Amino acid sequence: MLKLDIKSQSLEELESVFKTWGEPAYRVKQLLKWLYDDRVSRWDEMSNLPKTLREKLAEGFTLGTLELARKQGARDTTQKFLFRLQGGALIESVLIPANPALYGEVSDRHTLCVSTQVGCAYGCKFCASGLDGWRRNLLPYEIVEQVLAVERWRAQQPGLEAPKPEVQAVKPVSGAAVPVSRFIDNLVIMGMGEPLANYDNLLKALKILNAPWGGGIGARKITISTSGLAPQIRRLADEPMQFRLAISLHGATDATRNLIMPVNRKYPLSELSAACDYYQEKKGRMITFEYILIAGVNDALDQVTPLANLARRLHAKVNLIPYNRVDGLAWERPAENVCELFLSALERLKITATLRREKGGDIDAACGQLRLKTEGELAVA
Repeated sequence: MLKLDIKSQSLEELESVFKTWGEPAYRVKQLLKWLYDDRVSRWDEMSNLPKTLREKLAEGFTLGTLELARKQGARDTTQKFLFRLQGGALIESVLIPANPALYGEVSDRHTLCVSTQVGCAYGCKFCASGLDGWRRNLLPYEIVEQVLAVERWRAQQPGLEAPKPEVQAVKPVSGAAVPVSRFIDNLVIMGMGEPLANYDNLLKALKILNAPWGGGIGARKITISTSGLAPQIRRLADEPMQFRLAISLHGATDATRNLIMPVNRKYPLSELSAACDYYQEKKGRMITFEYILIAGVNDALDQVTPLANLARRLHAKVNLIPYNRVDGLAWERPAENVCELFLSALERLKITATLRREKGGDIDAACGQLRLKTEGELAVA
């Protein structure tokens, strides 16, 4: 029987295990502090846990970490991490510096873009993530570990400014409320893979990252992106957590989405819009439309009105993203003035919209691109 990883366990599951072992409840709090505050990678680092308990933990669970296989850092301080999983598969995470045009109510301080799958099965025509197909879903701890691994990397960098002292979570320790500061304070779940196709593992990971005993990242600072899986959007709407929702739209008509997004044939805009309506009714939260501008595909001004109409009806804001070129694909990035004209046209129609200015343009910025490049180099070697 395969052992579960300790960071795939909820508080309730750990409390049940410790009760079965005859361990006092306060030992669970000590364990969680080692895992999520101190981000330890070995059982023997948990110095205030008895050796016998550490032996039980090692026998019952794994303590998996991600191996940093490669990192690229852009001049604008965007950092792309390539992590190797157990078994050798590669995934990407991207650390994005403070930017008021991302997903928080105010300027985000440190946002991490997180992957949920190795590859992707949905085959969006412009995307690098699915070029090599889908291999597997990430387990909860592999999603959680992306945050902890980047924070471990950050703690090892000499001369970097310490995190600001804003309170990111409040954890009860011996009955007292103690403020805890996290380096990563915003998450966008829009790296490699279709997040809602790995629904159960994703939600368990996000509950751990949100919990005051875990990551302590507020639910409203976590944005889940989907290419348009309507049933799972409805399911997400019924969750009690107040996560943000982003739709990878990239076209405001079925004709455009059908051209570049095969998922639209199963869940066309009418069905996707109905699911978004349901989400709005349940959550009362503004939705974000992700709209990658691709030259000659969806960047013409005749696309603005249908996009504006859809955004207005669904109470959505629009995040325009100029396309990042992917090796092996023919799509191109529009000229800067074309992107600016598209933004201006939306704003004239009273739509809340932003244009993502260059972030990470001098690294392999598109999701999955660094992974494919590295796998190709390893194959040649």
